[in-house]
Amino acid sequence: MLLPGSGNADSSAQPISVVSHGSARDRTGVVYLVGAGPGDPDLITVQGLRCLHRADAVVYDRLVHPALLDEAPTSALRFDSGKAPGHVKRSQEDTQRLLIRLARRGLQVVRLKGGDPFVFGRGGEEALALTEAGIPWRVVPGVTSAVAGPASAGIPLTHRGVAASFTVVTGHRMDEAKNEDLTELRSTTGSLTADTVVGLMAVRRLDSFVARCLADGKDPDTPAAMVERATLAGSRTLVAPLLHLPQHAAEAGIRSPATVVVGEVVALRFALGADLQPTVLTSRDDLFTAPSHHVLRATAT
Repeated sequence: MLLPGSGNADSSAQPISVVSHGSARDRTGVVYLVGAGPGDPDLITVQGLRCLHRADAVVYDRLVHPALLDEAPTSALRFDSGKAPGHVKRSQEDTQRLLIRLARRGLQVVRLKGGDPFVFGRGGEEALALTEAGIPWRVVPGVTSAVAGPASAGIPLTHRGVAASFTVVTGHRMDEAKNEDLTELRSTTGSLTADTVVGLMAVRRLDSFVARCLADGKDPDTPAAMVERATLAGSRTLVAPLLHLPQHAAEAGIRSPATVVVGEVVALRFALGADLQPTVLTSRDDLFTAPSHHVLRATAT
C-alpha cells in the first residue's frame, strides 16, 4: 500500500533553480529513471517508491498514476512530459535537456515512466543523453504492461505445452505495414513468429498489427485479446479470433491504453476461470464460447 503523500501540482512554469533543501552547488545531481509500473500505483517497486520519497524534482509521463506524484515531497518540482496521440506537451529532446538542467542544479531527479523505462520507454535515449552530458544516472526497473497487462486478465505469456516463447513489439512501426516491404519492416520490428505476440501502443494501428501477424504466419483463428486499462479500475478484456479482432475492438469501443496479445495462451484465460472477471465478449458464434475444459484441450494439442 502506498504511503500518504502530498499535492501533485505541475511545475512546468516554475524556475528550475529552486532547490528543496540544502545547496545545489554542494551536491551532485543524479537522475533516476524509474519505472512506475503498468497502471495500478501499488505495482511500483519499493525502490522506485523510495526514489520518489527523496526526489527534488519529478519529470513524469502521461500514463503515470496521479497517486504516485503524491509520494514525492511537497517541495519537489513536478514537470509534465506526457505525450498523447496528436498532442505532445514536451518533445523528447526538450525532456532530455530538462533532465540535464535539473541535475546540473544539484537536484535528485526522478524521471517517472509508465511500465519499465527500458521497454519502449525511451529510457535508453535519455540515459545516453545523460551520459554524454556527464550526468550520473541510475535505472530502477518497473513492471512492464507487456507482461502485467495479460497477467491481470488471466493470460500467461508462456505455458508448458502451449507457448515457450513470446515477442513484444510496438505498434508505432505498424502504420505502413500493409504497404511497406515486409523484409524491410522485419529488419526493424523483427518477425512475429513467437508462440505469443504482445503488442504495445497498437490500438490505433490494430489493422496493421493484425496484418503483420497474419503475414508472418499466424492462423486467422488464433486466439487474440485486448486488455484495456490493465490493472486499473474499469479494465476490460476483449477476446476474439485474430482476423476479427479489429472489428470487435471497434464495436466494443476499446481505447488506449490497451495491450494486445496473440497466441494460444489467450484461451487459457477461460480454462483458468479468469473470464469470470468483468470482460467484453464478442458475438455468440465466438471461437471461445466452448466450456473451459474444451478450450484447455484445444490449446494443449
